[in-house]
Amino acid sequence: MDESFWQRRLWGVLFGVFASLALVLAAIGIYGVMSYMVSQRTREIGIHVALGASRATVLGLVIRNGFGLVVGGLAGGVAAALGLPQFVRSLLFGITANDPVTYAGVPLLLVVVALIACYIPARRAASVDPLIALRQE
Repeated sequence: MDESFWQRRLWGVLFGVFASLALVLAAIGIYGVMSYMVSQRTREIGIHVALGASRATVLGLVIRNGFGLVVGGLAGGVAAALGLPQFVRSLLFGITANDPVTYAGVPLLLVVVALIACYIPARRAASVDPLIALRQE
């Protein structure tokens, strides 16, 4: 019995490894884009801070901009995933191709990863010294 399922187990392990790699690459990509965006908007953020914006306001501004990108990516990803069940149906064992837990859990996991990846540059942006940001050009 164990030998009859080795191919399915191999596919499951491969999909798990590639899914983990995709999650790490997504986090690195989001972090990179957010860091670049924050570095490009340092002057603007410095003006916000100089005019009295609180740390929470700056955090919210940067995270909100990052989540705009994340929501767009998730919408495209879920749309593509809904179109692929016929392809992966033969590779699944123990769940259906339209498993609602998977369709809810994976985007939720990506949102949590994106929140962490957006928070780090946002925290750095919130601690910008307005005088240094305004002198930078």
